[in-house]
Amino acid sequence: MKLRLALVLMAVLAAVAGCAERGVIAERPVSTENEAYRLDTGDKLRIVVFGQPDLSGDFSVDSTGAVSMPLMPPIPARGYTTDEFEEVVAAELGRTLLRNPNVSVQVMEFRPFFILGEVQRAGQYPYVNGMTVQSAVAIAGGFTYRADQDRIKITRNRGDRIVELGVDSTAPVMPGDTILVRERYF
Repeated sequence: MKLRLALVLMAVLAAVAGCAERGVIAERPVSTENEAYRLDTGDKLRIVVFGQPDLSGDFSVDSTGAVSMPLMPPIPARGYTTDEFEEVVAAELGRTLLRNPNVSVQVMEFRPFFILGEVQRAGQYPYVNGMTVQSAVAIAGGFTYRADQDRIKITRNRGDRIVELGVDSTAPVMPGDTILVRERYF
């Protein structure tokens, strides 16, 4: 009798655990959800140094997380907001080339997002502002017939931390996110 009760209890707990995949699945300490956008590899930036057309232009954040500008050593950009990176560039220019430089940094193209699992065309796609999981799935050709539309996971890199989130189709997608649409069992 105790064995049956234990088996039934384990089955109920497994069913409840299977349904509770919304919210944070695994956390490697993470900050708040509405934080400022941080630069990372794959972002394309427009950097304008006012009065210096030779130093201005479009630049990419390379695989090391740095930006290479003319006449300058690579400048680390990974993890900075655009405002913080403006200050870093201005400080570096002021230290080496110019007096009181005025710098503007703008993200021209965000790093791509990735979508895997039960979608028609899994892969890498360009990020668009205001994107949700539903629009990301649409870009990837829609769900396959095996997709479990209620079990979607987003893996998000936040600097030195990674967080995995169980989400629904209305959840926002950020640049660099990896979306996993799981397979349903029945």
